[in-house]
Amino acid sequence: MQGGTPQLRDVVLVGGGHAHALVARMWGMDPLPGARLTIINPAPAAPYTGMLPGLIAGHYRRDEIMIDLIRLGSFAGARVILDRAVGIDPAARLIHLQDRPPLRYDVASIDIGIGSGLSEVPGYAEHGVAAKPLGDYARRWEAFVALSLPAPRVVIVGAGLGGVELALASAHRLRAAGATPAVTLLERGPRALPHVGEAARRSLLAELDRAGVLLLTAAEPAVIEDGAVVLQDGRRIGSDFTLSAAGSRPQGWLADTGLTLDDGFLRITPRLQTSDPAIFAAGDCVHMPFAPRPKAGVFAVRAAPILVHNLRAALAGGPMRRFRPQRDYLKLVSLGDRRAVADKFGLRTAGAWLWRLKDDIDRRFMAKFADYPAMPRPKVPAQAVKGLAQMLAEQPTCAGCGSKVGPGALGRALTDLPHSPRADLVNGPGDDAAILDFGTLRQVLTTDHLRSFTQDPRLLAQVAAAHALGDVWAMGAAPQAALAQIILPPLSPTLQQDMLAEIMQAAAQVFAEAGAAIVGGHTTIGSELTLGFTVTGLVQTPLTKGGARAGDALILTKALGSGTILAAEMARARLPGLILGESVAACHAAMRRPLGPAAAILSPVAHAMTDVTGFGLAGHLLEMLEASGCGADLELAAIPVLPGAEALAAAGYASSLAPQNRAATDWKVADHSGSGLRQVGPDTPRRALLDDPQTGGPLLAAVPADRAAAILADLLAAGETAAIIGHLVEGSPRITLI
Repeated sequence: MQGGTPQLRDVVLVGGGHAHALVARMWGMDPLPGARLTIINPAPAAPYTGMLPGLIAGHYRRDEIMIDLIRLGSFAGARVILDRAVGIDPAARLIHLQDRPPLRYDVASIDIGIGSGLSEVPGYAEHGVAAKPLGDYARRWEAFVALSLPAPRVVIVGAGLGGVELALASAHRLRAAGATPAVTLLERGPRALPHVGEAARRSLLAELDRAGVLLLTAAEPAVIEDGAVVLQDGRRIGSDFTLSAAGSRPQGWLADTGLTLDDGFLRITPRLQTSDPAIFAAGDCVHMPFAPRPKAGVFAVRAAPILVHNLRAALAGGPMRRFRPQRDYLKLVSLGDRRAVADKFGLRTAGAWLWRLKDDIDRRFMAKFADYPAMPRPKVPAQAVKGLAQMLAEQPTCAGCGSKVGPGALGRALTDLPHSPRADLVNGPGDDAAILDFGTLRQVLTTDHLRSFTQDPRLLAQVAAAHALGDVWAMGAAPQAALAQIILPPLSPTLQQDMLAEIMQAAAQVFAEAGAAIVGGHTTIGSELTLGFTVTGLVQTPLTKGGARAGDALILTKALGSGTILAAEMARARLPGLILGESVAACHAAMRRPLGPAAAILSPVAHAMTDVTGFGLAGHLLEMLEASGCGADLELAAIPVLPGAEALAAAGYASSLAPQNRAATDWKVADHSGSGLRQVGPDTPRRALLDDPQTGGPLLAAVPADRAAAILADLLAAGETAAIIGHLVEGSPRITLI
């Protein structure tokens, strides 16, 4: 929801291609009130094709060529769903996804690119790499280069412009790494570079020869093996990295949509509409019968302003515009070593200056997705009470567990609560959950809720359910029942029904897998999406924060850093070498991972256990130490952290709750330097992460030291990101960092 305006209709962008990335950017600059924007893409970042050869050649870092769809979605006010579209039902207006239920749309657009695989060649799936989609290729190439083979063999299938660029880039990169590469370029047809002007073609063939790239025409792969490519004529070419850059292959699932296709590509009108007027399309996945063009990113880029205009017209009414692609375009072909060849209208020129021109064009395009306008701060009224301006100037309150009340204020508010003594109440405030007598068993009772950190209600429901269950699992109990508390933002009745159903289905699945059921709850309308659950569980003998013993080992079951990463996402952080969207995706995956499997391993052996949530690792560990009457030696280097969290903390990103957590723990946390104890400085990133509020955080368990290694092995085998992070010691409740 943007600016408090109720959302009434859904526009869904299927794919994160160049056209859709530009549409999302333009949408963020001028959102359409009442419309909810959704971006569906399998990965959190999408590569810019123009810079891929430069990446392969080693001229760019990976983050320099990737459009971060998470940062872009945050700017556009869009929900970004990391999944793969596998079908569309135009009659029901549903988009079918690989790993989640279908999504409804009012207006949709498709920009899913093309593939370049060799699915029909035996062995390709096991031993080959496709140049498109580009993200997987880039990752696998970097891993291959890191092997540092002295004489690496690379075979590239497809001698069009793309294949030639990648062959030259590969040869350059491997030679620069000190290797002696053997790069072979295969062309199925009789002639390489069939669609390039003759002058440019001669230059490129000469460059292949100069780079030592072997070009074979009329060379058809018959089998891809581990270590070789076997051709139809029986020739066997050694290969350590086999890449397909052969032609343009449409996504197969489009054939089942009922939309009109040409050779598998979506046929569109000059208004960029498919045969269904509610579905638009752009980029390499389309065929333009009104102006046939080769597959090239330039046409997707030029189509974006027309596409965003027509999407808005389809939602709000008004005339649509026609797309008129240019007849030809400047093709700048990189030669691997910071030179390029230009081809347009059959003319040719070459040189280092053309590489600089290409580099400048590419960087200017990527600059559109580098820095976005900052979030506006609330304006201070002309007349206001003292202190309001200072408070409004502070960091906006984070979502998730970062929006909790700080430990100091909470502790003071809970002091001297009136209560009526009950015989069936075993404990009161202070532990992870209340404990009540329940016949021959004990029942634990807890509640938790989250202010939404995402535009995706299903993701929020999964995390909120797993998060609320954490207290039950931390006490060794089996989840029993849950009540839901849901605050929905203003929506149309249709979107309201969709969102509520999405939340309840996702949460019910989490509870069902935990052996519990949602038995009721309460819903209301508010200013933003907020979701929580009250949960009960049953156990014979509850685990508490007390009971830990000096000598016990401390085991943490997940990596830290969710609060820092969510705060950085809210700030649309950008750091060299870091793709924020990938850190956010890893954070989401960690948050929604339930603690049940880890609790099942730890509960039978742990002396004490808690889950690490809003007060951070230091706060929750100190609660355990105070309840158990001992101290802890904590190994900072052993603590697992989420990808990107430490770099973001070093850059100063932190949750709005972190300073209050730090104030509550700092005086009981010290660093052992070998010459005595001293307070740890605030500029240590790992130290900062000890006070990072965790949403869907890990279990922290005190276990017998002589069993810790075996327990850790069981946790790792179960897929947990667990580690032994320290030991308990005799003494007062304090944490010593070692």
